[in-house]
Amino acid sequence: MEENVFVQRIDLGTLNASVEAIRKEISKIIVGQHEMINMLMIGLLCDGHILIEGVPGVAKTLTAKLMAKIINADFSRIQFTPDLMPSDVLGTSVFNPKEADFQFKRGPVFSNIILIDEINRAPAKTQAALFEVMEERQVTIDGTTHIMDFPFLVLATQNPIEQEGTYRLPEAQLDRFLFKINVKYPSLEEEINIMLNQQALTQNALLEDVRKILSTTQIAEFRNIIQQIIIDPKLVEFIAKIVNETRHTPSLFLGASPRASLAVLKASKANAAIKGRDFVNPEDIIEMAAPVMRHRIILTPEKEMEGITPDELIQNIISNIEVPR
Repeated sequence: MEENVFVQRIDLGTLNASVEAIRKEISKIIVGQHEMINMLMIGLLCDGHILIEGVPGVAKTLTAKLMAKIINADFSRIQFTPDLMPSDVLGTSVFNPKEADFQFKRGPVFSNIILIDEINRAPAKTQAALFEVMEERQVTIDGTTHIMDFPFLVLATQNPIEQEGTYRLPEAQLDRFLFKINVKYPSLEEEINIMLNQQALTQNALLEDVRKILSTTQIAEFRNIIQQIIIDPKLVEFIAKIVNETRHTPSLFLGASPRASLAVLKASKANAAIKGRDFVNPEDIIEMAAPVMRHRIILTPEKEMEGITPDELIQNIISNIEVPR
């Protein structure tokens, strides 16, 4: 009797080899932080911006710089401050006396990988300047639309503890981030390894050793592969039920939007692909639900006072929905 052998319907060989090479390259410098690295790779494959939250010194900025070095693309870093104006980010029209005309001088946002450090330090006016470019990959200034080069990825960091001199990000902007990653402290063993790794070489010297792995053409190819990953209609319904439930639970003041449903769908496909599967299973969805929705929901003041976290609430919602098998 012939055995049933599972045949992979989509060739994930090149994608998985590249993901493994990226992990290996990052691990030369970053010790631990596996969840953050995984999420950054999924974000890149899904064309999604990422918000990274963690206390100072947990390698948020360094990991973002590393991602940019590994991809053969331009990198730009913008430090957000309370006096930063929209024109400091997007660019401005400058008068050219030779041609007696205004010419557009591009701002630092015109790059491939944009690292925005301490995004919550700039006021609402500057935050609003990012709305169009994050959603539509274009900037409109003085009636002229400037299309961003491919790929275009925003990695933004913020510190959850220090609230003085910071501004809460508008909900519309938070909704444009595919993930919010909570970066934790390293374990004792990891911290010892960090010190052993960096005692001989400076951070810049370590970064110089990093080799480029991904080209922009490969990123486009991998994104096409992600779209082909198979998902059962029952699992699509499972995603819709989870997101829909956030709008009806009395513990939440604000539920997740349809953009969240699409984000969970895309992220689950990418999660399956980097694990070497050409189909989505319920675990992929459960893993992606919290990072996709934790910044898109707002708890009621009562639940906040009880010390309930968005992640706990999302897990409670999932546990009350039947998982399709």
